[in-house]
Amino acid sequence: MATTTASITLSSSDLLSDNLSLSSTMTLYQNGTTATGLDECNYHRANIPTGTSFDLIQDSAALSEDASYVYIILKNTDVTDYVKISINSEEIGRLYAGDWLFMPWDNDLTDTQSATDQTGNDSSIEIEAFTHEAIIEYALFHNGETLVTSGDS
Repeated sequence: MATTTASITLSSSDLLSDNLSLSSTMTLYQNGTTATGLDECNYHRANIPTGTSFDLIQDSAALSEDASYVYIILKNTDVTDYVKISINSEEIGRLYAGDWLFMPWDNDLTDTQSATDQTGNDSSIEIEAFTHEAIIEYALFHNGETLVTSGDS
């Protein structure tokens, strides 16, 4: 199995009254293990026209109940360009030119079905471009896909 490690370092000499230096590293493992790494990665590039909303990563029965992590970067260079990132039509943040995010993603479809909404909530990650066309690169790190129905392919 693959070994994939994610790292982040935050530092600043003038944000606080003292130097700030935070660093963290983690290995991406399959659910319930500390020995078996994730073995699949889907990496894509998309050009999203201004004002267009796009399902970047769609929920899928083939990916349900597995450990998944998402990486998204806005490759634009104009500092006024940004995209809105949403899950189930709820904005979770904005990325400006050069910004990126890395987060765990839960695609357990049973958790997205609510008692008041029998159609179920959507756990797809949506992105909408503002100002100019957005050039996005994104990756989904996961355990692999188990096809449940012919519609999952």
